[in-house]
Amino acid sequence: MRMFSKMCTLSMVAVGLGQAAIAGPLSVELNKTIPVHLRGTAASVVLGSPSIADVAVHDENLLFVTGKSFGTTNLLVFDKAGRQIYSSDIVVVADEANLVTVNRSGSNFTYDCVPNCRPTISVGDDSGHFDEQIQQRIGVKQITDD
Repeated sequence: MRMFSKMCTLSMVAVGLGQAAIAGPLSVELNKTIPVHLRGTAASVVLGSPSIADVAVHDENLLFVTGKSFGTTNLLVFDKAGRQIYSSDIVVVADEANLVTVNRSGSNFTYDCVPNCRPTISVGDDSGHFDEQIQQRIGVKQITDD
């Protein structure tokens, strides 16, 4: 009986070693970065949608995930043998603690108010306000990419 118990324990350990660490959804705020610590050694990292989030590999056990646009994507990490060692959905959300939405004549205008209020973009904002903020961000990106 004792031998059977040890064999069952070893079987459960072996099964556990072959499974990927499946984490719950990661929530990351737009334009913010969070660390992801891995239990195994990463050899390759796959991100479902690079337009929603970005992943920077610090080393084989530490990744950084940055929220780029609202939405959900997924992150998969594999070891050198091709075994999946990590899997998680990534949900990019707004940092709503600092946001103020003003409704003027039925149109929404969103502002980020830390330390002072500045226009920002939010889904559902007035289309002119939204487009203006997008154009400004594109202009800033073009300047910084040069």
